[in-house]
Amino acid sequence: MGNGRGVVAEFSNLTGLGIIAASDGSEIAFHCIQIADGSRFIDVGTPVGFSVFPAMKGRVEAMKVEKL
Repeated sequence: MGNGRGVVAEFSNLTGLGIIAASDGSEIAFHCIQIADGSRFIDVGTPVGFSVFPAMKGRVEAMKVEKL
């Protein structure tokens, strides 16, 4: 669907769910299994690049989340 850049705005180590504040002003959800280095954890404030794919109910999610 497309690529983007942004900053991790929220991340829960408990659930593995996070939100990226994208450079275009949107908020994109992601799950820890999408962190490209396989670490399953990422710090809030980390700059990232990502790909976007369609999710349920017309939403989008980030995949291939890479720390920049």
